[in-house]
Amino acid sequence: MTERTQAEQVNPEPVEPVQPVGGEAQPEETRVTAPRPKETAPAPGTKPSGILPGLVKGLAATARTLTRHAHTAEYPDVMPKLPPRTRGVIALTEENCTSCMLCARECPDWCIYIDSHKEELPPTTPGGRARQRNVLDRFAIDFSLCMYCGICVEVCPFDALWWSPEFEYAELDIRELIHEKDRLGAWMATVPPPAALDPASAEPAELVAASKPPRPVRPAAGEDEAAPARVRPARPAPGEGGPPAARPRREARAATPAATPTDTPTDTATPPTAPIPTDPAPTAVLPAADATPSGDAPADAGPADNPPADKDGGA
Repeated sequence: MTERTQAEQVNPEPVEPVQPVGGEAQPEETRVTAPRPKETAPAPGTKPSGILPGLVKGLAATARTLTRHAHTAEYPDVMPKLPPRTRGVIALTEENCTSCMLCARECPDWCIYIDSHKEELPPTTPGGRARQRNVLDRFAIDFSLCMYCGICVEVCPFDALWWSPEFEYAELDIRELIHEKDRLGAWMATVPPPAALDPASAEPAELVAASKPPRPVRPAAGEDEAAPARVRPARPAPGEGGPPAARPRREARAATPAATPTDTPTDTATPPTAPIPTDPAPTAVLPAADATPSGDAPADAGPADNPPADKDGGA
């Protein structure tokens, strides 16, 4: 016989008849249950578990604690010793803030409120242009929404936000947890100094820029040291005793004499350049006496400056 059959014979389970539902007769069904597990004896070499061993262990722990000195922090009479980079509260350096709104945009809780306006600054050098800058009017943080993630401290490009280990800023009203820039600026006194830089690291760019010599200041236009302004000389009129006024390009090309074979270099076989007509449109033929008035034609006039001769009258 199997182990299950022996257990059923020793502890037979009662069979409960199923009650009819809705007045209809149902066939009798039997409910089969799993056999009860057999109780096994404890393994040799192990202590039996019970109330007494656990009570003895608890009394032993109590006895060891009674012999030690208690270290109770008497807060608020004795302040706790916190790590130097504890994330207690966010402090603000108002002089470094440029109202760039980067911290407010990156805040996942939108708990930073910034208001500012622009003002015009006079030029720093004579003759320079005026500049504009943002002036911070309001910087507030709602610590009832802040989750102390530190994103605003990390993304600030001008080191205007710092972590302070200060933690005593509880209020009785949740609406008073919105701290303005005056309260945030007062916490800068509790910000620990940053760690020292690595001696092998490069010098910060701010120190390099501060060590450069200042730019020379330009003298004003009315001072004696200023160089006189460059004045372009005026061109003389065409009728005066100066160089003739520049003629248009088209007339200059028409007045250029034709190249002769003697003008061309002997070592080249370039043919002479044909003259360029002044006006491609047909013009009326004038008598030779009226074509060129006496005294007006240039001495070196070429064939392009003389009109063709009349067929009937001759040259």
